[in-house]
Amino acid sequence: MWATRLYSILLSSVSAFGITAGAHRLWAHKSYKTNLPLRILLTIMQTLAMQNSVIVWARDHRMHHKYSETDADPHNIMRGFFFAHMGWLLVRKHPAIKAKTDTLDMSDLWADPVLRFQYKYFYFLFPVIGFVIPSYIPTFWGEKFEISFMISGVLRYVLTLHGTWLINSAAHMWGSKPYDKNIAPVENPALSIITHGEAFHNYHHTFPWDYKAAELGNYSANFTTFFIDRMAKIGWAYDLRTVTPELIKKRVERTGDGTHKSHEY
Repeated sequence: MWATRLYSILLSSVSAFGITAGAHRLWAHKSYKTNLPLRILLTIMQTLAMQNSVIVWARDHRMHHKYSETDADPHNIMRGFFFAHMGWLLVRKHPAIKAKTDTLDMSDLWADPVLRFQYKYFYFLFPVIGFVIPSYIPTFWGEKFEISFMISGVLRYVLTLHGTWLINSAAHMWGSKPYDKNIAPVENPALSIITHGEAFHNYHHTFPWDYKAAELGNYSANFTTFFIDRMAKIGWAYDLRTVTPELIKKRVERTGDGTHKSHEY
């Protein structure tokens, strides 16, 4: 049982990187580039997370940034915590979302044959990669399949979903706004620890093209940056985009809420 639990935690981290380093920072924001092996690996990891295909995930996230806090934002925080967290998936999309979706340029993602393959076969791939294979592996050390299915499949899926959803909800409500006090997203370091570095959200919405999704390269609360940096070290990731300290300083002085620490420049 303990081996299965540890295995499930490892799977959760692997699938989380598929979302954070893959669907989010690589494909939704194009904040860095990768070679083909890493694109394939990240696509498999993102499929393991079972949060729709990369193309659909990135489309919704680009809508969220382009139309943040409006009716065209798929998980508009102005409609409350529950809606932003998971309610947006339980109701019909607002007409404004459908009307504005065509304004997005998704040609870069459709041009990738790896992503087209995943999109085309997603409803076959996600139960096999997300449930069947992960649930079968623990049987090699004597775990019952039904127990493995509940822990490595269902429970892992639920926890990973809520981790992602907390960025849409809590990371838009509770925390500081050192970079832009005029937007809803906040800095929530505690939440960043459990979401692999995704909750430095006031910074991310201010500078969405930064591959770190945070000002500092502090790996203790930003495991995704550590992962991308390691991939860059071996040449699998490159052209990492970031923001200069001078630009950050100017933005903090112009729109910050005064909580930014000067030694961070």
